[in-house]
Amino acid sequence: MMDNRFATALVIACVLSLISTIYMAASIGTDFWYEYHTLSPAENITEAGRSVWEEFVSEEADEKTYTDALFRCNGTVGLWRRCITVPKNSHWYSPPETDMTTNCISFSLSDQFMEKYIEPGNHNSGTDLNRTYLWRLQFLLPFVSLGLMCFGALIGLCACACRSLYPAIATGVLHFLAGLCTLGLVGCYVAGIELLHKKLPLPDDVRGEFGWSFCLACVSAPLQFMAAALFIWAARTNRKEFTLLKAYRVA
Repeated sequence: MMDNRFATALVIACVLSLISTIYMAASIGTDFWYEYHTLSPAENITEAGRSVWEEFVSEEADEKTYTDALFRCNGTVGLWRRCITVPKNSHWYSPPETDMTTNCISFSLSDQFMEKYIEPGNHNSGTDLNRTYLWRLQFLLPFVSLGLMCFGALIGLCACACRSLYPAIATGVLHFLAGLCTLGLVGCYVAGIELLHKKLPLPDDVRGEFGWSFCLACVSAPLQFMAAALFIWAARTNRKEFTLLKAYRVA
């Protein structure tokens, strides 16, 4: 029979694990990791700037091209997509509109593993290894984190089926590793953004800030660590007390 303390710890750990999984999945699937806000309204885009959307969606758009569009058009960036806000009707013969729409383009798999250059947009400037590997890690780490948590949940279900609490140690270790991956993801993303802005400084009339998708990932990491601590504590302490009780009965 399980002590109420351990049962309570396991329930709390499961709730924390579920919340962190939801937060992590939501952060991966949304486009608000980083947001740009321009003081110049996007509806005042000049005729010369009406090709921004065409450049943004072009298959030949390089990092500098789409980053400039993000600066000019209140862009947002996620792990999978980039978005800009443009007038609904941007034809040359149309009057300026106040109705705006947000259009998004997904990063392809090849985009995620594409090399970053020392001078963004200049393919002859050489590969920037730091930014290249930071970009690849920020793409891979969230999926590793989710995979570890799902595998830990599977082990937890097996432990319930076997009516044993000891496998919860493995669940706790996997949650701890998932927390490290999430923490690494956050660090890689922050470092990547800072390095990008050193190469392409923000214009004076543009303000950049981390969005709520990034905040969800930040919150997810400590929840994973707390769940890991509770799983490991409950399993180890229960095992220790069971061993002492068994030794007492034998004696």
